Amino acid sequence: MKQNHDDRRADLICAGMALVDSLIRGFDPTPVSASGYRAESAALNVGGEAVNAAIAGAKLGMKTGIVCALGSDAAGDLVRAALERAGVDLEHIAAGPETPVTTLFIREDGSRRSVTNRSHRYNFHPEKDPAAFTGAKALLIGSLFRPPFDDPGIVYSVLKAAKEAGQIVIADTKLPYDWALKAEDLRDSFPMIDYLTPNEDEARYLTGAEGPENMADALLALGAGNVIVKLGGGGVCMKSRGKAVRLPAYAVRAVDSTGAGDNFAAGFVSEILRGKSPEEALSFANACGAVCVTALGAGTALKSREQVLRFMEETPLKTDDVPDRPD
Repeated sequence: MKQNHDDRRADLICAGMALVDSLIRGFDPTPVSASGYRAESAALNVGGEAVNAAIAGAKLGMKTGIVCALGSDAAGDLVRAALERAGVDLEHIAAGPETPVTTLFIREDGSRRSVTNRSHRYNFHPEKDPAAFTGAKALLIGSLFRPPFDDPGIVYSVLKAAKEAGQIVIADTKLPYDWALKAEDLRDSFPMIDYLTPNEDEARYLTGAEGPENMADALLALGAGNVIVKLGGGGVCMKSRGKAVRLPAYAVRAVDSTGAGDNFAAGFVSEILRGKSPEEALSFANACGAVCVTALGAGTALKSREQVLRFMEETPLKTDDVPDRPD
């Protein structure tokens, strides 16, 4: 039975990965001793798509919860503490054997490469407890094609429960880890996704197409309601049946792109839930992603919705806006 949105106790539930990021910026590969190297800076930040989006959503004024897995270890304690400080509901965190830790090497332009461990493969089971995620207006799956959302059966079961509960569904994608899961493997699930938000590399992998509009067309053909392809410094492209919108990136100095897509997704759904149009939500989300990259760490730069609105007023775009156009 569908629940009236006004009666829900949360605005947004974020489901997916939770971990700790070890961020190394300006790594110098020249050894300074037999086993020693130097870097410009190093920091520890909580991370993972579900964590990043949940914290961003809370900062933007949403009542936010999380469905993820954490170990009973120091890394897990760091994540729990950060979520609690942000005001995120922790009730539905599952117990994992250990909390994943990712080492990220940040380049001068803010791009990154990561080293992960096998604990990322822990497969918690949100499909066994639909009540953990259906009590919100919107569900954000932060890591489609990563555990546990690399199992077509789990994806289908979760999305089916979400749509039966009347939720808006946003799914952000990741490149698969250990096996060649493709978009076709989730064909039955795509029609239950209202907004699919891959970045350009992910969309290329999933579709084999070139060009953001062609990528979006291929994913729309699989049934997704709307497709948003994030282009990093090239801006963003949103396409639905009959309409395409292309926005340029903001003119900012990128320090670290970690979590930019998660902040983007939280910003998008926060505006949709405020009753804004998809185009207005896209513009706000574009700004959230830009704010995120101006500091080291996924949850560092973004502070509030008011901050993002000021940023939009004060920060120029890289190029002129590309007008909406019919398909």
